[in-house]
Amino acid sequence: MKKIAGFVAAFALLCTHLAADSIHEKYIREWAPTAVREMYRSGVPASITLAQGMLESRCGLSDLAAKGNNHFGIKCHSDWKGGSMRADDDRKAECFRVYGSADESFRDHSDFLRYRDRYKFLFDYDVTDYKAWAHGLKKAGYATDPSYPSKLIKLIEDYGLDRYDSSPASFADDSSAISEADAPGQQSASADVKAGQSRAEARAAAKAAKARAKAAKKHRSEVSAGIPSSPLELEEAVEVKASEKFSFSLSRTLMSKNGVMFIYARRGETYESIAKANHLFLKEILSFNDAPQSATLHEGDIVYLQKKKNRTQKGLDKYIVAADGESLRDICQRFAVRQVSVEKMNGFAPGHSLREGDTILLR
Repeated sequence: MKKIAGFVAAFALLCTHLAADSIHEKYIREWAPTAVREMYRSGVPASITLAQGMLESRCGLSDLAAKGNNHFGIKCHSDWKGGSMRADDDRKAECFRVYGSADESFRDHSDFLRYRDRYKFLFDYDVTDYKAWAHGLKKAGYATDPSYPSKLIKLIEDYGLDRYDSSPASFADDSSAISEADAPGQQSASADVKAGQSRAEARAAAKAAKARAKAAKKHRSEVSAGIPSSPLELEEAVEVKASEKFSFSLSRTLMSKNGVMFIYARRGETYESIAKANHLFLKEILSFNDAPQSATLHEGDIVYLQKKKNRTQKGLDKYIVAADGESLRDICQRFAVRQVSVEKMNGFAPGHSLREGDTILLR
């Protein structure tokens, strides 16, 4: 009798384990293409997106996921204009975002990481380095649980989620890309054939991932404050800008941000002295920099020598204000866009004050 009871208990435990696996695998089959799509759109590794979704939403079974389509536990914050629901987390009855679909939740998760300064360093990691991303998320404050990185890493390794970090972009376009035979822990002849056929694709995808990481790093360096992406010797810039009738002093290096030429102010310089050295009117250089007549310069300030663009380059659609006290002009100088264009784009009146967490459209 004891043997029978022991067998029943073991069988029940096995059934529970298999059921849990099927829940995880079902989630992977459903959302892996979406995670890969977001990886190519935003640079967030598909393995990290899937692992966070599985952990935060209990594979889509949590109240937040079931009632609010929120798979990543993202709270409202001051910039959220959509629906919301209350749930206990670090504190009781906290405000969480509600989405029209789970797909919107995946997209917002990517943007949440991509456009907030405190997560910016994550994108310096290789897209295939899921361990660095897992620890980086904890370091940036995504979760308070000290074991958050190890939980993500375990999910990734238990279910082989890192294989999606090398998936080709076409994978995201095929909602049936993951078959039952592809599920972790299952083997079949068809799965072996697929594995053999995908090796060339995997190599190509890995090469593309490296290229994306290199391009993303270059892009981030261009938009980072004080770190120009493409230094040009001034002699070269004179030829490029000849059609716009600019002439520059040949004694310093000219930088480019968003296709707009600028220099860094030196100690003791003024807008007037820089304008004179570069054969510009004072009114012109003040206009280029959205600066009032009384503006003063400090060492290291960016000074544009031509009109800024009406919008940022592709891929940098918005910015989330990092701290109270950051002004709209600061942001416009950082990204080389005209303040009047950004005000119009966002419906801001002149002198509009920003708050931490506000979302600023830049395109």
